[in-house]
Amino acid sequence: MKFGSALLQAALCGVAIAHAGGHHASEEERPFSQEQLDELERKWGTDCARFGPRAIRAAAARQTSFRGYNPRAHLNPYTSWAKVLDCGDIPITPFDNRLALRQMSEAYTELSQRLATAENAESSVPYMNIPKLMTLGGDHSIALPALRALKAKYGKPIAVVHFDAHLDTWHPMNYPSYWIDLEDPSTQSFFTHGNMFWLASTEGLIANGSSIHGGLRTRLSGPVDYEDDTAQGWARIAADDIDEIGTKGVIEQILARIPEDYPVYLSVDIDVIDPGLAPGTGTPEPGGWTTRELIRVLRGIESLNVVGADIVEVSPAFDIAGETTALAAAQVAYEIMTSMVRRGLIEQGRTKEGSVSESAKEATEAVKEAAEKATDKVKDEL
Repeated sequence: MKFGSALLQAALCGVAIAHAGGHHASEEERPFSQEQLDELERKWGTDCARFGPRAIRAAAARQTSFRGYNPRAHLNPYTSWAKVLDCGDIPITPFDNRLALRQMSEAYTELSQRLATAENAESSVPYMNIPKLMTLGGDHSIALPALRALKAKYGKPIAVVHFDAHLDTWHPMNYPSYWIDLEDPSTQSFFTHGNMFWLASTEGLIANGSSIHGGLRTRLSGPVDYEDDTAQGWARIAADDIDEIGTKGVIEQILARIPEDYPVYLSVDIDVIDPGLAPGTGTPEPGGWTTRELIRVLRGIESLNVVGADIVEVSPAFDIAGETTALAAAQVAYEIMTSMVRRGLIEQGRTKEGSVSESAKEATEAVKEAAEKATDKVKDEL
């Protein structure tokens, strides 16, 4: 079942995609008895990741415009050049994979065509001209319709930086079934949260040779899983690699993989974090990164041209009383949003055309100074 909640930033504009709890109007609505409603609640009210978006929103309650200043970046993403909007949820059926994919694809297509604010649309900085889409979830399969919309928007395959304990590039037949018809491309079981990147690759949505996984540590069906992954153009960073090369080495490998200014989709499965720190997910794997390590890596790759992102697989039914998983997801979203705004300010400072306000210049200089200090700090620590 596919559920997400997207947060679009209209340059940054804003959006929110998809959990099945949303209301979908119809001309004729069948009334439900209390007994039927209770039965639906028992079956669908608490399971899986459908309430991930709601949990992340709740965990982000302290992220306000009057208390949103990010010290490491010397800016407040909520009060800078970007207009941040939460566009709500898109209702998605939990019963039919084919219909769910269609609903998500149409939603992302619609959202990707939204215009930036008038001021940003007229900016001489290209990065500010197009809204950015961030999705909260929810099932990881939402990445497929997002990539479809982004490829159509930018006219080229998108580079993907994928943080996850799992590959998510598995061929559907890695879980063979006697009943699967390989000649039928519409087979619903081919579309899951474990092979949406395989589907995206077959559709030509992902930039071959410019995409990379980080934090991998799951069991495989065999060497063929890595062979398939390599054939699809991915590079891999295992969770254990961070012990050898540190966050700095992870950052360097990612930046070396992605061409400068190439459009990037950032996909963060919350299970990249160790389940001792983020237990609220459906497929936990021991031995993951710490929340701090993930955030440090995200900050280190903020120079990438991120045009879309997701933070997914938050399943509050499995979280602990302190809701640490949702809290981590909310912080990850905040860091990604900060980096998007920061990139816009840096590009604004570099732009020779048009005028740049004094406040933008000051913000850009502060951003550069902060980046230099962070770099020096990393060198000192190493």
